[in-house]
This record gives sequence, structure tokens and C-alpha cells, in this order.
Amino acid sequence: MEEIVSVQNQQAPQHDGHLPDIPFFTQLGILRRLLNSSEEFLKLAALSAVLLFILLATAYGQVTLNQWNVPFYNAIEQRDVPEFIRQLKIFVFIAAGLLILNVAQNWFQQTLSVMMRKAIVKNLINCWLHGNKASKLDKSGFYAQNPDQRIHQDTRQLADSTTGLTIGFIQSSILLFSFIGILWNVSEGFVFHYNGYAFSLPGYMVWAAILYVGIASALSRLVGRGLVRLNAAREAQEAEFRAALVTIISENDNYPMANESERKIGFLRSKFQGLYFSIKKLIFMETNLTWISSGFGWMAIVVPILAAAPIYFSGGLNFGGLMMTVGAFNQVYSALRWYVNNYQAIAEWRAHLLRITGFHTLLLTE
Repeated sequence: MEEIVSVQNQQAPQHDGHLPDIPFFTQLGILRRLLNSSEEFLKLAALSAVLLFILLATAYGQVTLNQWNVPFYNAIEQRDVPEFIRQLKIFVFIAAGLLILNVAQNWFQQTLSVMMRKAIVKNLINCWLHGNKASKLDKSGFYAQNPDQRIHQDTRQLADSTTGLTIGFIQSSILLFSFIGILWNVSEGFVFHYNGYAFSLPGYMVWAAILYVGIASALSRLVGRGLVRLNAAREAQEAEFRAALVTIISENDNYPMANESERKIGFLRSKFQGLYFSIKKLIFMETNLTWISSGFGWMAIVVPILAAAPIYFSGGLNFGGLMMTVGAFNQVYSALRWYVNNYQAIAEWRAHLLRITGFHTLLLTE
């Protein structure tokens, strides 16, 4: 029972946000070396190349689908049934191609993720067990705590989020450059008339999308400050609570003493209490972020129509052109809003990256 007493009396590491710091670009360099030095590097490179091709093909299909809006909605406006049916057949062909590409992207993305995890896990295991470092680590240090969680849970989450965020960023960038030209051309020569004055703003639909996303991004960044710190602290406290449970189970198996039950209960409750408050802080911050992301998401239904309305009602666009413009606006908006939508995911990814790279750095210095 001495071990339980010593664990209870030991000063628990405090994770109040002042975590050991490794510069972000140093973390990226460590991750790159972990992957480049692995046996899976060539497979990772091949999978990445295939995924890039799929993303480019998908963007081409989405541009084609956006241009399809013009003849389709014009046929509806003109009540042209033969043209309407012809455009429906074209839509089936485009949609089928996009469906195949989406399924392929999902398969290759998951395969890339598990291959990345395999490369990281093999490297960490080699470093951890080489020279009996597993028994030499000072478990009181932040990066050395709970190596089982680092190798099992953090590697999985790091691989999944790295592939997901990277592919999302590339896809959003491709869509942005693909559709921003459409928006610019639609509103390039439009002239506003107000109170006897005439003025033009070249590409104003593009500026409208940038302004809208900029406001959403600024609010999300303001509300979401500290997410990286809170996520890292929550993961550390989850690990401490799990380790405390393992310790109690081990002591019960080896030294079953009924009169120690109250002490064990208090020990576990104190461990969970810190975790509880950490999760409560995360819930509060994530709820505030939901107000921003969901609110701007719902408003995006009408914002492009309102922005394009002056051109449409002045006769500068037919109905098909309006729908194409709305579709292009939504694509640009979605691409620009990638950072807003993934602010929380980026924070969680950085927390896992910090834990993995910190653990790897510690192993190399032992």
C-alpha cells in the first residue's frame, strides 16, 4: 500500500497552460524526419501523389458542374422540356464521375492515414525500447508521462488529423483558385447606381466573399484563443486519470486491503476533478465557436443571392447565370472558410503533434 500513499502525496504535475514549449516549425521538422526515415516513405509519397491527382480531378468536375447550372436553370426559366431532360442526363454523368472520385479519395485518405501511423509507431517503438530507455525515462516530466498513450492514442489521432487537415487545405486551395475567377468575371464590369452616382468595384463578388469569411475568421480566432492549450491540458489529464485507475487496479490485485477504500476513492476523485474542470472549459469554448460557425453557415444560404441581386435585377445576369454565381460564391466561401471550420481541429492536431514530437525528442536525448 506504500505505493498508493506515495502517489497520493506526490505533487501532481500541473497542466495550467504552461506546457513545455517546442517551436511549431521544429515540431513539423521532427514529424517530417519521422516519416522520411521510415520504410513506408515511398508508399506515403505514392499515395500522396494519387490523392493530389484525385483532388485536381474533383475540382475540375466541380467547375464543370457549376457551369452546368447556366443551361439547366435557363431551361427551367424558359420551360424548355427537351433541353431540361438533356441537361439532366449531363448531370447524371457529371455526378457519377464526382461520386467515383469521392469514394476513391476516401479510400486513399484512410490508407494514407494508417500508413503514416505505422511509420510513426515503428519509429517511436524503436527509440523507446532501444537501449532500455523505457525504464530510464523520468516519468515526472511532461513528455515522458504515459508513453503508452503517446504510442497508441496520440499516433492514431495525429495521423488521422494530419491527413485530414492537409487534404482539406489542398482541396480548399484548389477550389479557391478554380472558382475565384468565375466570381471575378461575373461582377467585373457591373456598375452600381445610387442617389444619382455611378461607381464600380471590379470583382466585387470576390471582395464580398472575402469580407464575409474575414469577419467569421476574426470572430472565431477571438473566441477560440487558448484551444491548443486547453486540448493539450485535457489530453494530459485524461492520461493521468487512466494511469491512476491502472495503479489502483494493480494495488487491489496485489494488496487487497478493505480499510484503504476511502483513500483510494479520494485519490481517484481528485484525479477526475481536474479532468472534469478541463473538459468544462473546453465545452464552454467550443460552444461559443459553434455560435460563430453555425450562424455564418446558415447566413451563407442568402448572402450570395443578396450580393448578386443588384446584377440580376439590373439585367446583367439571367437566372442560370445567377445560380452559377451563387454556386461559385459558395465554393469560394467554403474554401476560404476552411480555417474557420477547422480552427478546433487544428488546435487538437497541434496538441497531438506537441505530445508526439516532445516524446520523440526526449527519447533521442536520453
